[in-house]
Amino acid sequence: MAIAKVLIIIQVILGMLLMLAILVQARGASLGEAFGGSSAFYGTRRGSERTLFLITVVLASLFVVTALVSLLV
Repeated sequence: MAIAKVLIIIQVILGMLLMLAILVQARGASLGEAFGGSSAFYGTRRGSERTLFLITVVLASLFVVTALVSLLV
């Protein structure tokens, strides 16, 4: 039982951190682009933007792994 509670707490913390990381990634996309429109400008991720993207990917991966582990426990 204790392991299940710890997994739930870890998953809640990862979920909050993942939401924060996603919200911080303000790429300046307009509302039209959000619904499938195209942008004339395309740039690669550099510096802190790339680091934040990698942190988001790691957090999402950890969230999925903890969800799968909690299913097995």
